[in-house]
Amino acid sequence: MADPILIEMHGEIALLTLNRPEARNAVNFEVMDAFDDTLPRLNADPGVRGAVLTGAGSQAFSAGMDVKVAAGFDAEAAARWMRRTKLFFSTLRHFDKPLVAAVNGVAAGLGYQIALLCDVRVGHDGARMGQPEINVGLASIIGAHLMGLSLGHSRTVELTLSGRLMAGAECQALGLFHRLVEADQVVSQALDLARTLGQKPPNAMRLTKQRFREATQAAFDATFEAGAHFQAEAYASGEPQRVMAAFIAERGKR
Repeated sequence: MADPILIEMHGEIALLTLNRPEARNAVNFEVMDAFDDTLPRLNADPGVRGAVLTGAGSQAFSAGMDVKVAAGFDAEAAARWMRRTKLFFSTLRHFDKPLVAAVNGVAAGLGYQIALLCDVRVGHDGARMGQPEINVGLASIIGAHLMGLSLGHSRTVELTLSGRLMAGAECQALGLFHRLVEADQVVSQALDLARTLGQKPPNAMRLTKQRFREATQAAFDATFEAGAHFQAEAYASGEPQRVMAAFIAERGKR
């Protein structure tokens, strides 16, 4: 079995690649476990000054939660998934060094949320980001919260209820992409940005990121509490299972 995350050092910057290209780098429990093991080790290593996160291949940064896993959930399993996701996202939030997303393709649903949890994002015009959970019968709770921190209420409502994906130019116009570059420059530009941020005094970086985390912690906790409740209710209705099963069946015909 291939490693779910590939780690490559570029000087003092760690390049982390989600390594499930056959599944468009969708997130499953193994991916979460790998992040929860890797990021704390990089955080504790004084020789690491920052990290870049990208996806294997050219199609996807991450297509989100693995539909093949999620399709088998019931209400109880959905609530457990939300609790596990909170631990995973907390690992991302507690990374004290610069964390740059190199969005090389689609970042959808949970993949979009991972990108939003990075400090800054580099993408290209062909990359797309968005929160399509409503399209597969899921309540869109966590993504709506994270979008709201950057976009405000009105635009967040439109994107959440439509479930549409934004192209790179729109992501840049909204401030979601901090750099828009050619597709073959995404990773190298993200590494350059991580190096620049990594040269800041590390204790000041740690304390500043800590304050950003503290300022949003109460809302983060409340959002996951709500997410566990609403996703359990969604799965209890049977709607996500029906929609995802139809999606998987249709994809299998292609």
